[in-house]
Amino acid sequence: MTGDDVRTVRAGKHTVAVHRPDKVLFPGGDGAKEYTKGDLVDYYRSVAPFMLPHLRGRPLMLERHPDGVTGPRFMQKNTPDSYPEWISRVEVPKEGGTVCHTVCDDTATLLYLADQASLTLHRWLSRVGSVEQPDRMVFDLDPAGDDDFAAVREAARLLGELLDELSLPSALMTTGSRGLHVIVPLNGRHDFDEVRQFAKDVADTLVAGHPDRLTTAARKKDRGDRLYLDVQRNAYAQTAVAPFTVRAKPGAPVATPMAWTQLDAPGLDARRWTIADAVEQARTNPWAGVMAKRRALGPARRRLNALMRS
Repeated sequence: MTGDDVRTVRAGKHTVAVHRPDKVLFPGGDGAKEYTKGDLVDYYRSVAPFMLPHLRGRPLMLERHPDGVTGPRFMQKNTPDSYPEWISRVEVPKEGGTVCHTVCDDTATLLYLADQASLTLHRWLSRVGSVEQPDRMVFDLDPAGDDDFAAVREAARLLGELLDELSLPSALMTTGSRGLHVIVPLNGRHDFDEVRQFAKDVADTLVAGHPDRLTTAARKKDRGDRLYLDVQRNAYAQTAVAPFTVRAKPGAPVATPMAWTQLDAPGLDARRWTIADAVEQARTNPWAGVMAKRRALGPARRRLNALMRS
């Protein structure tokens, strides 16, 4: 390669080589802006201080698009032997063996993954050392149609009110795709089965009150035009898109944390923020310490059981 085909970026103790920085990963057109690999690296470098706290110590699944969003993609769980030795890894059990996941603990790793065209980082809800006990619970609000964000707003509002009633803190995030995630910080002392069952019971409680608008039906054919309350990510080895990760969509939208007060903002949709302005949103500290309010589920379970009986 010529010098123009490689750009080096210093990140902490390491220098990361960015190959073909001018390669277009997000083609422009139809109102979407064009972005290159260099743009992707620059974004991840800028957002790293805000993103890394949500990545450190968590196994990752990488969504890679070597030829950009218009080319083929593949999902990478195992860390290739070719990755530098300074990149953290964790070996976790799976049925019939183990998987060696990449862990992103620093800016250099984040930039290296961007150079590998890992557009989207999907993270575990648990951490290294306690992989079977999540410290996050996630509700994915998935609308029936791409143009039905009003239903997403309504479902988020209803879910937030119920979580408040259960005395559970919650945070809101655009997915960068179709809907929103509502995230609850946990103390990490419950296993996935307990967390998933709790999330299912919360979702079922909401559906019981709004059966014409909400559903927990996993099969699309059973949902009709109702919004799907998806709790399936709350399981061992399942993942959710990481805060501030880029999605493989036109215009490079970003899964972006937001404040509850922004839910009614004009123009809000799942792709509201892109790599052009997500760092600006990050600087507003939209979650303002919510993730530090980690809760046990025991008291919330008792409140939820009382609601389910009433």
